Amino acid sequence: MARLSTHVLDTSRGKPAEGLAIDLRFGGKLVTSAITNVDGRTAEPLISGDRLQPGVYELTFHVADYFRGAGAELADPPFLDDIVIRFGVADPAGNYHVPLLLSPYGYSTYRGS
Repeated sequence: MARLSTHVLDTSRGKPAEGLAIDLRFGGKLVTSAITNVDGRTAEPLISGDRLQPGVYELTFHVADYFRGAGAELADPPFLDDIVIRFGVADPAGNYHVPLLLSPYGYSTYRGS
């Protein structure tokens, strides 16, 4: 079944990023919003089944709010506020997993399985 999901790990604390707000957009329009759970995942896939369409998507991770909530000291303005990952979906029947590894001063992502 087609699916779009994410997983967020806080590498500065060595654990999943619980309570991080995420927005998903397609064609510039908000599709859904979610908050990560204790495992750093959303409770459900962001999109599943026939709702996944080919095209360009954007995931916005609200990381400064997350780090403030976790008690991290951030500069004003923070080095990273919102992280936007823009990616393409070519196969509407595919499984697209977009993990995010983050700290207050850097991040990485990749297409997971």
